[in-house]
Amino acid sequence: MKIVIIHGQSHEGSTCMVARELANKVGGEILEFFLPRDFEQPCKGCFTCFQTDLSKCPHFKSLEPLKEAVLDADLLILESPVYVYHATGQMMSFLDHFGTWWVIHRPMPEMSEKQAVAISTAAGGGMKSTVKDMADSLEMWGIHKVYKLGVGVQAVKPDEIPDRIRKTIHGKTDKLAKRIRKNAGKRGCNGRAKKWFYLMRFAHKHFAPMEPDFGYWEERGWHGKKRPWN
Repeated sequence: MKIVIIHGQSHEGSTCMVARELANKVGGEILEFFLPRDFEQPCKGCFTCFQTDLSKCPHFKSLEPLKEAVLDADLLILESPVYVYHATGQMMSFLDHFGTWWVIHRPMPEMSEKQAVAISTAAGGGMKSTVKDMADSLEMWGIHKVYKLGVGVQAVKPDEIPDRIRKTIHGKTDKLAKRIRKNAGKRGCNGRAKKWFYLMRFAHKHFAPMEPDFGYWEERGWHGKKRPWN
């Protein structure tokens, strides 16, 4: 299994530890990227990708290695510590660059073959909202299975995590790794993305076409019987 981990920070703390533990338990070829070290450009809001194509993004040269790795992965792990109850700015800026991949625009059929995990840890709280920040994009990309894992570690550094919490982490990653291996190789689309796909398909059929999205769907037969996940 090809696993890609995108770390929402450049230090190797508790969240990084959990992500690596899960990836190692799943097993396979692991490739890691650290933000902002491996991609530091904030989205300019220029709308170029929506009007043309992601390849026209002014940051595409530095974004392309991450984009290709994501498309090639069987399992995608996004992780971020809690920063003011949300994912890091670096993680959100990275995800901002892939707005055109959302199912309401130009979804990538490759996502139907993937699984993904959004992971967050914090000394206190905020894991739920932080995980949601990342899971929103993973689900709306149309990834087949999207899992969420948040852990309150009650520590600032990994070596300060209490033993009872370490035991909890080990148990959670054991169970999640098992689910991921069980679903490996399956195709499909998560329910949230599928709902939005059909809503947008209805809009395409009953309202004025919005290009280039409409043409992208038409070319792939999605206005007919074909679907991105088939």
